[in-house]
Amino acid sequence: MKNLQTLSVLPILALSSLFIKIGGSISLHPVLTGPDMAYLGSRVAFRCIATDSTPPVTYKLIRDGDVLIDTGTDLQGDQPASFFLKVSATSEGSYHCNATTGGSTGVSSIIKLSVVIPASNTRVISEPFPPVTYEGSRIVLSCNVTKGSHLSYTWFFNRKEITPSTSPFFHLSGNKLVMEKVTLEHAGHYSCMAWSTVKDTRRFSSSTKVQVTVKAYVSKPKISFSISKEGASYHGNITCWSTRGSHPVNFSLSVDGKEEGSVTASESLAAWFPVVLVPGLDMGVAQCRVKTEMQELMSEPLSLEVVPVGGDVKVEVEYLYRADSKLAATRLSCQVSRGTFPYISWLLNDSVLPSETRVDTRIQYILPHFALADRRRTLVLTKLGPEESGYYRCRVRDSYDDSGPWVESVAVLVRVTEDFMPSIEIFTIAFCCFLFLMMAVGVACVCRMFDHNQARAHISTTNSDAPPLSAPVSQSGSKQADSSSTDSDVQSQFQTTEIP
Repeated sequence: MKNLQTLSVLPILALSSLFIKIGGSISLHPVLTGPDMAYLGSRVAFRCIATDSTPPVTYKLIRDGDVLIDTGTDLQGDQPASFFLKVSATSEGSYHCNATTGGSTGVSSIIKLSVVIPASNTRVISEPFPPVTYEGSRIVLSCNVTKGSHLSYTWFFNRKEITPSTSPFFHLSGNKLVMEKVTLEHAGHYSCMAWSTVKDTRRFSSSTKVQVTVKAYVSKPKISFSISKEGASYHGNITCWSTRGSHPVNFSLSVDGKEEGSVTASESLAAWFPVVLVPGLDMGVAQCRVKTEMQELMSEPLSLEVVPVGGDVKVEVEYLYRADSKLAATRLSCQVSRGTFPYISWLLNDSVLPSETRVDTRIQYILPHFALADRRRTLVLTKLGPEESGYYRCRVRDSYDDSGPWVESVAVLVRVTEDFMPSIEIFTIAFCCFLFLMMAVGVACVCRMFDHNQARAHISTTNSDAPPLSAPVSQSGSKQADSSSTDSDVQSQFQTTEIP
């Protein structure tokens, strides 16, 4: 009987022991602390502790589920187990710890450790390479490193940091700086910095500067020519130039379709070509061509004909007034009928006026208020008083021949006196006089019409009161004669009145 009772109690004891073991394992909760990021080559520490556990407690640090890293034992209770590691490339992974005591085991949560490799050997790579392009094109700069992970990038333009608000043409994407439709303002020095941060520690690597060159498209070339005289010989020079563009550019000259020369301009946007010119002769048609690796443009054709100065020369005078009808300036223009390179000189009362570059205190004191413009074709008098009044004329000769003859205009009197009245005032007075005269004529006509109407009314009244025009037949002959006389007088009076 006792054996049967003992056999019935054994399963209960076994189940109780099992529940006790299960309850112990469930109540063990180890906690693992440690970094989630660490620089390659640095030292880190993981700590594992299971509070309220009965010592001794055995701790194991495990990576990636089954790789045992290290083991530690707590003999006192509530003491953490520390595991120190030197971070290598293989240290990256998932870490957890196991705590075992009295046959019970607990598992901690997982910490994922990332190994951060500091950036090294940072450099800027451009597309296109080398970083030379024309305005409106696209450039992509890449910040590349030989080694590095978990990196961020900062870009600099002429030593200033580039931010998304720096320019709408800058786009930051990963390690790339993209510039869409570059302009001349984007040319300069670029550099980048690759960096990473672990807690409060930042490590970075900076690149060297890379110069980005943005070229401007060259404009359509222009052409001009000049002539000079040395002794009895004439020398011509043709200038080809563009107003904008990036050098180097190649200029070439052709005359009547035949190339006469070619020059590569590396410091300017102009080139000069000597040619043979003879005044009075047509030496052909010249054109300039400018060429770059992207463009080829031609200038307008230019006739190489030097026409000597000749024909009529005259001076035209124009008075300029302000809004209040006061004289502001007087402009004199020298009109030359022909001449390719005229040199114009101005005279006042047969005295030559100085040029705009000549400094002559005495002459400037005599005539200080004047200026020359339009290659001396225009003389502007900003004041017109007694000193500036007088006879003005211009004379013209060929600018390339200092000993050539002058062609002179007729002198023109330019003078403003005190009783000088602007033309607008004269016109106003004349108009007022004309208006007054027309009003007087109108009043006279109205008065005459009024008198005429009164006269007609008076005649009508007189005719209604007059005696009959014919007497009865029975009257005597004398009365008939009187009556005829009266009738005749009335008729005569009526006809005279009707005549205006």
